[in-house]
Amino acid sequence: MVTSIFVNLPTSDLERSKAFFEGLGWTINPAFTDENAACIVIDDNLYLMVLTRDFFATFTDKPIADPSTSMMTQTAFSRDSREAVDAMLDKALAAGASEPRVAQNYGFMYARDFQDPDGNEFSALWMDPVAFEKGPAAYLAEHPTNA
Repeated sequence: MVTSIFVNLPTSDLERSKAFFEGLGWTINPAFTDENAACIVIDDNLYLMVLTRDFFATFTDKPIADPSTSMMTQTAFSRDSREAVDAMLDKALAAGASEPRVAQNYGFMYARDFQDPDGNEFSALWMDPVAFEKGPAAYLAEHPTNA
């Protein structure tokens, strides 16, 4: 059996969240979508479950943090190039995201962050394949001009 990943996020406006994630080019699985939740299909075996805050609260006894004021997690998506990172951010911004900080360029890695309308934080990143294989320190030792 293949492992699938389901990232669960609270939302204060389910319809707005669905429209936002569709704006990124992702699709909604109607079999797992109702008035309480939406299953956002990102890729094979990778899903976001966007849940109303009240429904999300039924899965835990802990208080639900407000993503607009508290950082819970950052979900990062790899892209094939720097241009693909920028293209993902262009889609996210057009769909209603905000960009909380400037792009991070480490030479071996390029990343841009965005927040969905609820404040959940995501990152799009590209990493040089050699740096991914050998690690950042080894890559920078071989490519000191990219530091």
